Amino acid sequence: MASHFKQPGDTGGRDSRGHRGATPRRSAGGQGAHLKVRRGGDESYHAPEGNPYAASTPHSADAHYIPVVSGAPVEGRRRSHFAETDPYDLSGRRSRDPKKRVGRIVSVILFVVGVGLIATAAGMWLYNQWNYHQQDVLNEKLATYADVSDNGTTPPQVDWEALKAINDEVVGWVQIPGTVVSYPVYQAADNEKYLTTGADGSSVIGGQIFMDCENTAPGMVDGQTIIYGHHLRNGAMFKAVSDMTNQEMFDSVSTVWYVTEEATYELEPLLIYQTDASDTNARQFTFGSDEELRAYLTELLGRAAAQSPDAEVLISQASHVLTLCTCNYDYSDNGRTLLVCVPKVTDGE
Repeated sequence: MASHFKQPGDTGGRDSRGHRGATPRRSAGGQGAHLKVRRGGDESYHAPEGNPYAASTPHSADAHYIPVVSGAPVEGRRRSHFAETDPYDLSGRRSRDPKKRVGRIVSVILFVVGVGLIATAAGMWLYNQWNYHQQDVLNEKLATYADVSDNGTTPPQVDWEALKAINDEVVGWVQIPGTVVSYPVYQAADNEKYLTTGADGSSVIGGQIFMDCENTAPGMVDGQTIIYGHHLRNGAMFKAVSDMTNQEMFDSVSTVWYVTEEATYELEPLLIYQTDASDTNARQFTFGSDEELRAYLTELLGRAAAQSPDAEVLISQASHVLTLCTCNYDYSDNGRTLLVCVPKVTDGE
């Protein structure tokens, strides 16, 4: 680049040997003629205005350069456009355009909000996982107090004394062979306690399986005994009951065991139906006669999502039923799924 700059006093003339000289050549116009300066063929920088013979070298103290990157403007020259468009100017402090500053502020706010939402979602997920873990730990502990058979050929063998030592409100044990349903059953003075309270008194997401507070303990005494359990999304508690609205799943269950300290009941699924929490007809416990109970069951049969192929025969022989109730999400938080089971009829009865 040095060859592109003229030296001070260089007029562009040549001496007798054809070299550039220090003295400018006069034109033929005489004294009044102005001085001419011969310019180099590709020179692009000229002497400063007002002094055609003077030019600054690259090393002179008063040389003027325009910086390649953005920065403070050079004195005496127009502000470089790089100060407005510098992609590394993340703070926006160099830009005088208020729209750009607002855009950057909005971007920062949206970024912070996005990070906050992600952190909140992650926190909620971890909290739910911890709650499910706590529920599983409690269920596994209680499961050790009963010996059950997966094939359903024998009823659960329950250590009642051990269960009562933990919580004396235990009234029975329910099992659906081939599923995760194998839990102790509790009964409180209301239907709220065991929604979120574990057998050991701890607060857990799934509470415990419990019998309706209006039923006569230990169950299978009234015309209809109702047992409640949560439908947890990880498959625990009464999730399997909700799945039985599928006829194929319904048909795969042939036995439901309900065991108390005094008696053992071997039942089979009769029908399953869905309703909502405002259905008071679902909580009918006593009936004036077996015929009234059977009429009630026949009415439910007309609403069934799945049913036994022998439903009408089973209804004609029923005198007591055990109903397992859980929530479903077809009606938001108000949905209910009810599996009605009847005692198996053995030969000779």
